[in-house]
Amino acid sequence: MKKTLLSIVSFIFVFAFMFVGVTSLVNLNDRTLDRQVDLSADAATTTAENRTIQTKLKRWGYYTGNVDGIYGPLTREAVRYFQRKNGLSVDGIVGPQTAAALGMTLSSGSSSSSSSISSSDLNLLARCVYAEARGESYVGQVAIAAVVLNRVESPSFPNTIAGVIYQPYAFTAVNDGQINLTPNSTAYKAAQDALNGWDPTYGAIYYYNPATATSSWIWSRQTTVTIGNHVFAV
Repeated sequence: MKKTLLSIVSFIFVFAFMFVGVTSLVNLNDRTLDRQVDLSADAATTTAENRTIQTKLKRWGYYTGNVDGIYGPLTREAVRYFQRKNGLSVDGIVGPQTAAALGMTLSSGSSSSSSSISSSDLNLLARCVYAEARGESYVGQVAIAAVVLNRVESPSFPNTIAGVIYQPYAFTAVNDGQINLTPNSTAYKAAQDALNGWDPTYGAIYYYNPATATSSWIWSRQTTVTIGNHVFAV
């Protein structure tokens, strides 16, 4: 009887040990797989770039976590939120297009500037001109493009054309979808003239229509020039 009881106890002990071992192995494999998936999803950015992404998203109200350089679920969701709000492909990964909208260049990518402009940036700048000022004079259209480029050069704004234009709440045309309208040849020419150095705003980084502006803050900015319906300011 004692031998039988001892055998049963031994069997239960061995079975329990094997069960715990297998369960631990499965959990370990699951954790390893999760880590592998996480690493593959975030391979596009470095730790330093992740900090920059977190800093920008936090400043603009998309991210509420710590700026720690770790591309975790909270950062990924903030990126997805940013992508949804700015008409980008929503995948939670900061690739070249999302990076451009954030006003940054990935270490594996190439930068864009007014001195080395891509066709996509020229098209986007022309779209902004057309959406924001197609009813204005030609000088007034060049002025809108100039403001965008002045912001690119300013340390207070993103350092790419896409980053400036898609900065949250920066342009009404982005908020209401008019940025997606097809620009005409005049808008393209105005964008190109601004890229060539014509700045009829005298360095302005803001503009507004006094007939529709509701922000008391914008009225406090120093005016540089008035062109058509727009007041330009610094």
